[in-house]
Amino acid sequence: MTEVHQRWWHSFEEDHDDVRVYRPEGFDFPPARGRRGLELRPDGTCTEFTIGRGDAPETGQQRTPEIVRLEPDRLELRTDE
Repeated sequence: MTEVHQRWWHSFEEDHDDVRVYRPEGFDFPPARGRRGLELRPDGTCTEFTIGRGDAPETGQQRTPEIVRLEPDRLELRTDE
């Protein structure tokens, strides 16, 4: 079973339709000027990480995304944006 409760980083190159694709911490991404991410916790909370100063992650708002698809190295979400 895939562990959804971890930190995931936005793989914007793979987004499609109204779905955002995320990859787990440690995934070998192509170079990019910062990546947004999120952390899903067992208590149901989700914290979003935005791109901060110097492209470093910065804690943002909390959301409740809809999980569309979950695989060991891929998470697809639909958010309320």
